[in-house]
Amino acid sequence: MGLHLTSEQRLDDGVLERAFTLGEIPGVLWTPASASASAPAPAPLILLGHPPLGLDRMYPRLVARARHAAADGFAAATIELPGSGDRPRWAAAEQARAELRRVMEAGEPVSDEIVDALVLPLVDKAVPEWQAALDALLPLPGIGGPVGYSGGVISIGVRLAVVEPRIVAASLFAGSFVPRVMFEEARQVTIPLHVLLQWDDEGNDRQAALDLFDAFGSREKTLHATMGGHTGVPQFAGDAAAQFFVRHLK
Repeated sequence: MGLHLTSEQRLDDGVLERAFTLGEIPGVLWTPASASASAPAPAPLILLGHPPLGLDRMYPRLVARARHAAADGFAAATIELPGSGDRPRWAAAEQARAELRRVMEAGEPVSDEIVDALVLPLVDKAVPEWQAALDALLPLPGIGGPVGYSGGVISIGVRLAVVEPRIVAASLFAGSFVPRVMFEEARQVTIPLHVLLQWDDEGNDRQAALDLFDAFGSREKTLHATMGGHTGVPQFAGDAAAQFFVRHLK
């Protein structure tokens, strides 16, 4: 898939924000002011994962994370997930989300079948697209490896950590349902991990998040758990994740 830059703007802190399309997939690339073809070394790249809510809706949080990364000398990029934003509707995914809402509103337990239908097809579709994004972004002037992955959907991060050798460290957000098969994949993960868990996340199965952390095969793995709900991540928790990438990408 070819990458086409569609717009660019310089943010007030000097970060260059460029919108692009990868085939028909929209995305955004942020690079620090220090990243250029003449720079002494290319900027490492952090892939910014996010839930399938649409880039427009997620933009404020994504650009804040990208600015933070740029302040540490990193480029950051994200792409629209399958079935989200302006991408074509995905009937199976919408049906799975509707069933999840129905069950949760009724106060019923979320079955393994619902979780599998919701997450596994998304992982299967999204991971090759993230890899294609890496193929297209890493050759750009001023950008290079190593590469980190930051965010959710946590199962996408797990699969990428297993199959994508260019990713050398990952900061995973434990805020989404995890299919049981992903626990087997987690045992194959060996890169350094920093897992962020909001203890009172109303939509997250805390015990499943703890079990997934226990399953990871990485020799270096850190669980950073803080009190609060899904969107209540404190600044110091984000700072700790940023320092994790400074240690492993520089």
